[in-house]
Amino acid sequence: MDELHVTRDEVALCFRSAAELAAMIRRGEVSSVEVVEACLARVESVNPALNAVVQLAPDALDRARDADAARACGQDLGALHGVPFTVKDSLDTAGVVTTAGTIGWRARVPARDATVVARLRAAGGVLLGKTNTPEFTWSDETDNDVYGRTSNPYDLERTPGGSSGGPGAIVAAGGSPFDIGSDTGDSIRQPAHVCGIAGIKPTSGRVPRTGHWPGYEGMLESLTQLGPMARRVDDLALVLPVIAGPDGEDPHIPPAPMPDLSRRDVRGLRIVAFTDNGIRTPTPATKATVEAAIEALADGGAVLRREVPPGLLEAWQAWDALIRADGWAWLQRLISAAGTPGMGSYDTRGWLSPASPMSAADLTALLERVDRIRAAFRRWMADVDAIVCPAMPQAAIRHGESNAAWFGDTYSDVHNLTGLPAVVVRGGSTEDSLPIGVQLVAPPWREDLAIAAARVVEAASAGWRRPPL
Repeated sequence: MDELHVTRDEVALCFRSAAELAAMIRRGEVSSVEVVEACLARVESVNPALNAVVQLAPDALDRARDADAARACGQDLGALHGVPFTVKDSLDTAGVVTTAGTIGWRARVPARDATVVARLRAAGGVLLGKTNTPEFTWSDETDNDVYGRTSNPYDLERTPGGSSGGPGAIVAAGGSPFDIGSDTGDSIRQPAHVCGIAGIKPTSGRVPRTGHWPGYEGMLESLTQLGPMARRVDDLALVLPVIAGPDGEDPHIPPAPMPDLSRRDVRGLRIVAFTDNGIRTPTPATKATVEAAIEALADGGAVLRREVPPGLLEAWQAWDALIRADGWAWLQRLISAAGTPGMGSYDTRGWLSPASPMSAADLTALLERVDRIRAAFRRWMADVDAIVCPAMPQAAIRHGESNAAWFGDTYSDVHNLTGLPAVVVRGGSTEDSLPIGVQLVAPPWREDLAIAAARVVEAASAGWRRPPL
């Protein structure tokens, strides 16, 4: 990042949406090099405080020059021509160190990109760098033994959430237009909520996990989805079609058609609304934020009914039982295969409670129970177009408080089990200006409905606001 000559106007580029930047580059109003330089300058400015970007791509400016040269020759590289992006360090990047937050991989350089990274590059995107994650993505705190802890740009004493806390922090701070996070237990939605940005966990089976750690293998695969995180909802609609669809390797991705994500009208949508699920009571500010979102959707013509979906506690309990069913052996295998001693960060930080493996009989019974819960929830969703509810019970908490106060959220984790698509967008703030997100959940394969509802909430609340950095 040496010798970056960035003007005041160019610095402003770092706060524009990916959709705006793509259009500006396409029209020749700004070059990819100017945008990349603006983002690099912003990273240089804020990252010492945040520790969100853990590796920079050494060829980012070269790729930006290539994008500008291609445009000058009349070539269109795709929907993201010349637009920079970052990705979570749990995703493989060819030629750039990828650690997944584990000591044994601190110098690991993959030979090929994760599928989603390859698709972003093929669409003309310029990889800017990698963002921090807890070890193999498994904590509400973004911290690990390789890179250390990431902080929230709205209050450095607070967490940006996890496991996609690095993406959430740098996108909120203006260092990257968008990032790709992963969500096994609210790990896109929680950071989006506490960092005041937008994020989507797509339908289970929408986006291939090839090249992500953890991957597409095993009994937990259906819980993990990859999705974009950005400052504006429109960018979720821009990026999701780029990364979605079968890749010929992840065996769990069907050729499901992508709905039209340009929809903005919620008139006539049947929306179920609640502010308290009866399990964990949200703060008054959280309830007020969701009430404002409900009002905005009603004003937009949605048909609202107040109801708490049935079976949320049972769904959360099944999710919680499933992730620890083998006594964390799935996580131990990843850590051991990487050459990391013991349980890595989970030893040094005490994040995991000991768990005894289930018997084979209990496990098969649990898997049957999980599918019954999924089926019951989908039956209930038959006459519902969207759910509006809290993303989390409270705003960002202080570093180190997650295990005691936060882990296992009954508002968001449940939809890792149900597999339904869910968007989180900023809908309000606490009295001390911390972001509060609102969650919009839709039926399977109907990301368009969740995104349309999120656009209404974003328009009413103004969405993302620049943090005080």
